[in-house]
Amino acid sequence: MPGLFDGTSLEQPVTCERCEQALSDCSCPRDARGNVVNPSSQHPRVRREKRRGKWNTVVGGLDAEAADLKGLLKTLRTACGTGGGVSDSKDGPELVLQGDHRDKVVKLLIEQGYKAKASGG
Repeated sequence: MPGLFDGTSLEQPVTCERCEQALSDCSCPRDARGNVVNPSSQHPRVRREKRRGKWNTVVGGLDAEAADLKGLLKTLRTACGTGGGVSDSKDGPELVLQGDHRDKVVKLLIEQGYKAKASGG
Protein backbone atom coordinates (compact mmCIF):
# COMPACT_ATOMS: atom_id res chain seq x y z
CA MET A 1 0.00 0.00 0.00
CA PRO A 2 1.46 3.37 -0.94
CA GLY A 3 2.07 5.80 1.89
CA LEU A 4 1.04 9.38 2.34
CA PHE A 5 2.55 11.81 -0.17
CA ASP A 6 3.67 8.86 -2.28
CA GLY A 7 6.55 9.70 -4.59
CA THR A 8 7.61 12.91 -2.84
CA SER A 9 10.28 13.71 -0.29
CA LEU A 10 7.54 13.86 2.37
CA GLU A 11 6.46 10.24 1.88
CA GLN A 12 5.34 8.51 5.09
CA PRO A 13 3.86 5.05 5.63
CA VAL A 14 0.19 4.80 6.54
CA THR A 15 -0.02 4.22 10.29
CA CYS A 16 -2.60 2.87 12.71
CA GLU A 17 -4.47 5.53 14.68
CA ARG A 18 -4.25 3.47 17.87
CA CYS A 19 -0.69 2.10 18.05
CA GLU A 20 0.92 4.44 15.47
CA GLN A 21 2.75 1.57 13.75
CA ALA A 22 2.71 0.94 10.02
CA LEU A 23 -0.50 -0.85 9.00
CA SER A 24 1.51 -3.84 7.82
CA ASP A 25 2.99 -4.21 11.35
CA CYS A 26 -0.19 -3.33 13.29
CA SER A 27 -1.90 -6.08 15.30
CA CYS A 28 -4.77 -4.00 16.70
CA PRO A 29 -8.19 -5.70 16.60
CA ARG A 30 -10.37 -4.60 13.69
CA ASP A 31 -13.99 -5.13 12.73
CA ALA A 32 -15.24 -6.42 9.36
CA ARG A 33 -14.90 -2.96 7.76
CA GLY A 34 -11.27 -2.59 8.88
CA ASN A 35 -11.92 -0.02 11.61
CA VAL A 36 -9.97 -0.35 14.84
CA VAL A 37 -12.13 -1.64 17.70
CA ASN A 38 -10.98 -0.82 21.21
CA PRO A 39 -11.74 -3.28 24.00
CA SER A 40 -13.68 -0.51 25.77
CA SER A 41 -16.27 -0.54 22.97
CA GLN A 42 -17.10 -4.22 23.60
CA HIS A 43 -19.47 -5.27 26.38
CA PRO A 44 -18.95 -8.96 27.16
CA ARG A 45 -21.28 -10.77 29.55
CA VAL A 46 -19.83 -13.42 31.83
CA ARG A 47 -22.16 -16.09 33.16
CA ARG A 48 -21.88 -19.49 34.75
CA GLU A 49 -23.92 -22.46 33.68
CA LYS A 50 -24.01 -26.18 34.16
CA ARG A 51 -23.01 -28.34 31.24
CA ARG A 52 -23.06 -32.10 31.69
CA GLY A 53 -23.45 -31.64 35.44
CA LYS A 54 -20.39 -29.42 35.90
CA TRP A 55 -20.05 -25.66 36.27
CA ASN A 56 -18.63 -23.67 33.36
CA THR A 57 -17.88 -19.99 32.96
CA VAL A 58 -19.14 -18.62 29.64
CA VAL A 59 -18.05 -15.28 28.12
CA GLY A 60 -20.34 -14.02 25.37
CA GLY A 61 -20.86 -10.76 23.53
CA LEU A 62 -17.38 -10.40 22.03
CA ASP A 63 -16.92 -9.47 18.40
CA ALA A 64 -15.20 -12.46 16.80
CA GLU A 65 -13.46 -10.37 14.14
CA ALA A 66 -12.39 -7.56 16.45
CA ALA A 67 -11.14 -9.63 19.37
CA ASP A 68 -8.39 -12.22 19.32
CA LEU A 69 -10.57 -14.89 20.90
CA LYS A 70 -7.91 -17.57 21.03
CA GLY A 71 -5.37 -15.21 22.58
CA LEU A 72 -7.91 -13.93 25.10
CA LEU A 73 -8.93 -17.51 25.92
CA LYS A 74 -5.32 -18.46 26.55
CA THR A 75 -4.88 -15.50 28.90
CA LEU A 76 -8.01 -16.40 30.85
CA ARG A 77 -7.17 -20.11 31.02
CA THR A 78 -3.68 -19.36 32.32
CA ALA A 79 -4.94 -16.88 34.92
CA CYS A 80 -7.62 -19.28 36.17
CA GLY A 81 -5.49 -22.42 35.87
CA THR A 82 -8.15 -24.32 33.99
CA GLY A 83 -9.10 -25.65 30.58
CA GLY A 84 -11.53 -24.23 28.09
CA GLY A 85 -12.32 -23.54 24.48
CA VAL A 86 -14.24 -21.45 21.98
CA SER A 87 -17.75 -22.64 21.15
CA ASP A 88 -20.22 -21.39 18.57
CA SER A 89 -23.73 -20.43 19.61
CA LYS A 90 -26.65 -18.72 17.92
CA ASP A 91 -25.47 -15.36 19.35
CA GLY A 92 -21.90 -15.75 18.11
CA PRO A 93 -18.76 -17.36 19.47
CA GLU A 94 -18.37 -17.80 23.22
CA LEU A 95 -15.39 -18.52 25.42
CA VAL A 96 -16.02 -21.45 27.75
CA LEU A 97 -13.85 -22.07 30.80
CA GLN A 98 -14.12 -25.15 32.98
CA GLY A 99 -15.22 -24.37 36.52
CA ASP A 100 -16.87 -21.43 38.25
CA HIS A 101 -14.50 -18.47 37.65
CA ARG A 102 -17.08 -15.78 36.85
CA ASP A 103 -15.90 -13.09 39.28
CA LYS A 104 -12.22 -13.58 38.46
CA VAL A 105 -12.90 -13.48 34.68
CA VAL A 106 -14.92 -10.25 35.02
CA LYS A 107 -12.04 -8.68 36.96
CA LEU A 108 -9.47 -9.81 34.35
CA LEU A 109 -11.55 -8.49 31.44
CA ILE A 110 -12.02 -5.12 33.12
CA GLU A 111 -8.25 -4.89 33.68
CA GLN A 112 -7.76 -5.45 29.94
CA GLY A 113 -10.10 -2.58 29.10
CA TYR A 114 -13.35 -4.43 28.35
CA LYS A 115 -16.62 -3.25 29.89
CA ALA A 116 -17.48 -6.69 31.24
CA LYS A 117 -20.39 -7.50 33.50
CA ALA A 118 -21.45 -10.61 35.35
CA SER A 119 -24.82 -11.99 34.39
CA GLY A 120 -26.98 -14.74 35.77
CA GLY A 121 -27.13 -16.03 39.31
